[in-house]
Amino acid sequence: MAELNGRPTRPSPASGGPTRPSVVSGGCSEPSAASRPDPARAGTVVIPALNEERAIRAVVEDALAHCGRVIVVDDGSTDGTSAVIADLPVEHIRHEQPMGKAKALRDGFRRALELGADGVLTMDGDGQHAATDLPRLLAAARKYPASIVIGARLRCKDAQPGKNRFGNQQADFWVSWACGQRIVDSQSGQRFYPRAAIELALALPHDGFVFESEILIEAADHGIHAVSVPIETRYEEDRRASHFRPLRDVSRITRMIAWRLLRGGFMPRNYWRARTVPPIIVESV
Repeated sequence: MAELNGRPTRPSPASGGPTRPSVVSGGCSEPSAASRPDPARAGTVVIPALNEERAIRAVVEDALAHCGRVIVVDDGSTDGTSAVIADLPVEHIRHEQPMGKAKALRDGFRRALELGADGVLTMDGDGQHAATDLPRLLAAARKYPASIVIGARLRCKDAQPGKNRFGNQQADFWVSWACGQRIVDSQSGQRFYPRAAIELALALPHDGFVFESEILIEAADHGIHAVSVPIETRYEEDRRASHFRPLRDVSRITRMIAWRLLRGGFMPRNYWRARTVPPIIVESV
């Protein structure tokens, strides 16, 4: 059961079972005045969070400074994650127990669509992503409409732990093959999804970190490709340990992709394009 608090094709330029969130305050069909987007800002951002008491308030406050609407999904935290943001004007969904990042994202996506969003930004709740990059992702989305925009951790890459960097490189190889285009930083949680990609994502079967890789692949199958915007790699020394486990999670991602490749006859054309066509990296937006 989840609780909802309603407070306050190539791109070209241009879990458990389903739960029905209960409304604690505010309406589902009509957002409160506090939660309506400020015309001076744009975008809806979904932030999944699990035991992020130390970082989540600063993350949300920064996101509010750059986006008109923020949806926080507390995935059954056992610390004060929900309490420390209780006074902020955000849409707040809480799971009674941890259900995984995929379920948190799906619930956030559904709420965003209910509120009329045509696309959704995402960022992690641990402070790894800078909210100042959100307008850059939106600008890239306007330049490449109907594309997924990935905040690729290309700046200060040496700050990324070696095991994470290796795991991400392996995941990038397999995801790129399945997508038929070179994907830069397939494991980044800071992204922009157009509505069409979100609707596809809501029907996907996998959970955990496999989910975010599968979105890219399923979207590519439907002609929705990805572009990347370079962002800074941020790993604070006192940040809580990552929920991403390179060996376990990359193995799961690889199994999912291997099955897709097997069903598709190993997709040699996809492999060729992924290895020979440069990625689209939007440096200036």
